Parts: sequence; C-alpha cells; structure tokens
Amino acid sequence: MSPSERVHLGFLAFGAEAQQLHPTVNTIGANRVMISKRLVATAAIAALVLAACGDDDDDDTSATTAAVAPTVAPGTTAGTATTMSPATTPATTDGSATTVAPGTTDATGEATTDLSSLSGEIFVTGSSTVEPISIAVGNAFADMAPGVAITVEGPGTGDGLAKFCAGEADIADASRAIREEEAAACEEAGVDFIELKVGIDGLSVITSAQNAEIECLSFVDLYALLGPDAVGIANWADASANADEYAATVTDLGPVHTPYPDAELTVTAPGEESGTFDSFVELVIAPVGEGLGVEDANVRVDYTASPNDNVIIEGIGSNPTSLGWVGFAFVEENLDVVKPLQVDGGAGCVEPTAETIASGEYPVARDLYIYVDALKAESNSALAAFVDYYVNEGIGSMLGTGEGQVPYVPLTADDQAATQETWASRTTGMQQG
Repeated sequence: MSPSERVHLGFLAFGAEAQQLHPTVNTIGANRVMISKRLVATAAIAALVLAACGDDDDDDTSATTAAVAPTVAPGTTAGTATTMSPATTPATTDGSATTVAPGTTDATGEATTDLSSLSGEIFVTGSSTVEPISIAVGNAFADMAPGVAITVEGPGTGDGLAKFCAGEADIADASRAIREEEAAACEEAGVDFIELKVGIDGLSVITSAQNAEIECLSFVDLYALLGPDAVGIANWADASANADEYAATVTDLGPVHTPYPDAELTVTAPGEESGTFDSFVELVIAPVGEGLGVEDANVRVDYTASPNDNVIIEGIGSNPTSLGWVGFAFVEENLDVVKPLQVDGGAGCVEPTAETIASGEYPVARDLYIYVDALKAESNSALAAFVDYYVNEGIGSMLGTGEGQVPYVPLTADDQAATQETWASRTTGMQQG
C-alpha cells in the first residue's frame, strides 16, 4: 500500500463506536495502524499515530505509545494536542492532534538531501478541511524522514491562525485566506508568514441520503432555511413564506423551490471557529443579505454546530430531513449516508463534483491554504524540507478522486507553479485578494 493510500484510509478511520459498526481493520507494518474505511464519526474520537517507527510487540494503545495507533477522524477538535518526541509519540486529529513521523525536495520534487538524517518536530494546526491533506502529505514524508515528528490538529481555521499568529505553530492550515486582522496579529507578534494555496474545495450542501424530497436549493432557498430570519423554524414548510418574499426582491441568485415539504428541519453544520462556516456565510448568505438590504447577514444561531466535520456527517445522516453543509471531501466518502444537493447560485442547479468545482461552475467553492512561519522555516531544516515536499509532490499527486488520493480538486498547473514560486522565493504576506 502506498503512503498516500495508507493515510487516505487512516484519516477516514474513527473510534470504538465506528469500529463496532465497521469492525474490519487492516494492520500495517510496525505501525499497526487500525483502519476503518467509513467516514462516519462519533462525538468521542480516538487518537491516531502515524509514526514511522514502532515496536510490533508494544500493545499499549494509550496516547503515550507510538507503536499501536487507534483509529481517527480528520478535522476533529475535542481536546488538546499531545506532546511527542520524534517517531515515538502519538498525536490525535480530533482536536487533539495527529502525529506523523516523517524528508525533502526541491522545486522539481526531487530529493535534495538525505531526508533520513533529518530530525526535529513540526506542529501543524488549523482547518479541519485542510487537515486530511496535511496528514496525507505528512505520512508520505514519514517514510523518508523517520527522525522528524509532525503533529497535525484541526481545531478550525480561526483557532489555528490564532495559535499560529501567537507563534505557537509552524504551519496553519486554512480553508479561507487569512483576514487582515489576523495578519495584523501575526505582524504584532513578529510572525512573518508565507501564504501558499494548496487546493480547491467545494462546500457541499447536504441532507440525509434518505431524503427524496429535496434535490436542489438556490442561494435564496438556503437563506430562507439557514439565514438569520430562520431562527425558530423547525419545519421546512414554515420557511416557504419567507423564501417567496425574498425571491420577489433577490432575482439573480436562483429561484426558490417552494413550497418546501412538511417535514422536520434539523440543521447540523460547522461552527463559527471553522473556515467552512466563514466561507458559507461569505459565498451564500452574505450575497442574499446584501440583496435584501440586510447588513452583516449571518447564519441562524439555533442549530447544532460542530468544528468536527465527521460529527456533522453523522448528524446529517441520522436525521432523514436534515440540512447542513460541509467540505466536498467528507461528502464523497459518505455518499451512503448523506446526499449532496445541487445548488443554484443564479446559473441553474449544479451538482458538486470535482469537475464542476474545478471549472467554477459549482457556485460554492473556495481555495485552500497553508501558512508557513518564515522565520521558523529558516531555522528548522525539517520544516523547510516538509514544505518543499508539500508544495511539490504533495499537492501535485495526492489530491483528486483517484484511489488513495485525498478527494479535493487539485490546483491548475499555473496555480501550482505560482505556489511553488511563492515558497521558493519565500515571499511573505497576503498574496490573495
């Protein structure tokens, strides 16, 4: 099994309850990483250790043993990061962190040093959406540099950038571009950052796979069901009157699909700490709000919010007439329990697929980033080597819908070349917008 295949499966594995539902596991080499192939989460997620070294005879599955790694979900955020030493200490991805013991490449993706001689530690925090990419890249890197320990956690873009700008992390994963106030916080703390675009993600609007009533929702529909005026609405049908009223004013963001069914409306979606939340508000809610003259329109506050994308998947899948949104990758791995809806942003109903996201046809898509501490990259050769690998071989081969890939949309050749040039030149500061 290739490194990318191992991590791709590994980050889709979860804790004890998920194993009871899907008890099939694979034992991989000395690491003995237990793997479940379903992306169904529970509220309590175990830690994952993707350490390059380990003792086959060590059967302790506690958070202080590297040889046996419990299963894990990507982008989970309950708990604190585990302190580790290279190639021996586990981490967690459920907000605790995920530890990957990892080497390095030049701009062509070719190894430039003996990666096996590298040592040190790297801490990656931030977006739960980007987290699976960092885990996959880290795990592949692990095969080449077993002396480097990488910890990856996914508390959300906002929380991750706060840690990063406080000097507490080497890399921040982000599912949106850094904000001006966050960049100012970095500057105040003396953190010079390098902004690197690494992929593209579509925000999938989802319901339960059992829901046959809904196939497409426009931006105006979504505002009626999920916007600020939807507070207190617990039945789809009760939002119909508002939707019709909005549609009379906002005519360029898709027609409404009223009347909505007479069915319970249960909303589960990302919380405010998540870049996925921010992107949904920016791309969907805000444009409708502007058309209605509503300043700073936001999502309704009375819903089940979680920074854990896997918890969202479980919540949506367990309620037949549910509604929510999550990153494209998490939906693609769970089509048996959730259904992605077509979305109309004014140009007709479009299903989220790798092709429609890449082409821009799907109206709810965003770029994904990592932010690297420039000074730490200068002083930490392991960090520089890791980012070299990340922006070359990592995003060059590990993103896509093929077997063993992380199911996000790869950058175009031009965009990847721009990312590589930004890193090679160590250009700091905000690059986007």
